[in-house]
Amino acid sequence: MILDINAFVGRVDAAVIIRDLLINAKVMTATFVNRRAISAGALIGIAAEKIVMADAAAIGFAATHKDVLENPDHIAKHVLTKGLDAGTAYEILSIDIADVDVGENIGAKLQIDQANADKQIAQAKAEERRAMAVALEQEMSARVVDAEAEAPRAMAEAFRQGNLGVMDYYRMKNVPVDTDMREAITGLGDEPSPGQTR
Repeated sequence: MILDINAFVGRVDAAVIIRDLLINAKVMTATFVNRRAISAGALIGIAAEKIVMADAAAIGFAATHKDVLENPDHIAKHVLTKGLDAGTAYEILSIDIADVDVGENIGAKLQIDQANADKQIAQAKAEERRAMAVALEQEMSARVVDAEAEAPRAMAEAFRQGNLGVMDYYRMKNVPVDTDMREAITGLGDEPSPGQTR
């Protein structure tokens, strides 16, 4: 069982109950001091079999995890001087800290995992937007093709109704050719208009 502790203060009577449960637990117990375990948080933290501290975490009155590594007795002295057993049916006679292990930085690992998950979500959303843009571009291209196919029918209908003469038709056909010629001279156009050759 792993306890993630980030506590300034708390009710000592409740902390004693939690401490007793940890001491009597039938499973291995470990405390991860995420940021701080002070007062009642320290009492709960030291009841576990193992104590793991994040970088810059504090337990008891220790400023950082490095202080605890340098002198683990600070935890015991702090708990004893605070009288955390006052008003309970228990008396803390001594606290023996046999070993302090530096484990992996679980908080940093969780933050990295969250950042990777956020990155994958952002990539999926970007891919969705890209796919939507491609679909929209294809739809617009299809509409242009439909419109280009409609133009000859509209001109044929205009001829039948007498709204378009032969000279009007030649002038209209001359516009794309004239545009292509101007672009070729200025070097702006790389591709000829549909149906035109160079």
